[in-house]
Amino acid sequence: MSDEHESTQSELPVSDADVRDELPAELDVTALDSDYLFPNNSRRRIPGYTYVGVGALCILLWAWRRDHEPILSNKGFFFVGIGLVLFGLYHLQAGWNLAVDERDALVAATRKVGFPVGHASAQLGWRGIRSRPTWRILLYSNEPSPLKRGLVMVDGVDAAIVSSYIEENPEDWSDYMEGVSPGQT
Repeated sequence: MSDEHESTQSELPVSDADVRDELPAELDVTALDSDYLFPNNSRRRIPGYTYVGVGALCILLWAWRRDHEPILSNKGFFFVGIGLVLFGLYHLQAGWNLAVDERDALVAATRKVGFPVGHASAQLGWRGIRSRPTWRILLYSNEPSPLKRGLVMVDGVDAAIVSSYIEENPEDWSDYMEGVSPGQT
């Protein structure tokens, strides 16, 4: 009897009002007890030390066994060791300490653009061969239909403004505004 009841229910049409979207529990930010801490870029040093250590062991093994029959090691160990040491040194120098969080970067970007900020978005990226962390902040002015927007790059180590671009907002959002004219606050 329960099988007949289940098949009858699954054939009934479902209205849009009955369908609810819900975030999975692990993505629900309202359940967080504390602030989110962005991972620090200095974690790159951990694999850096590992690469240097393994590379040094490869070089030591090659040096210890180089005059013997190439059973345990050969010239490849030497070249792999050099490569790992160089790669590890790169990781060590690229392990900048991320001293500026997204809130500090937003404050620095707001000062740079010179208008009250409404919506904003922050993204962490890296620039240059040394992979220096840089916040990319996209800001819109604080009107119902934003009149200005800006993109500001803020250094993640010392909060210096790397570059900025500010313009009048070319987007037309009038189709999304109910009863509000562009520029009206």
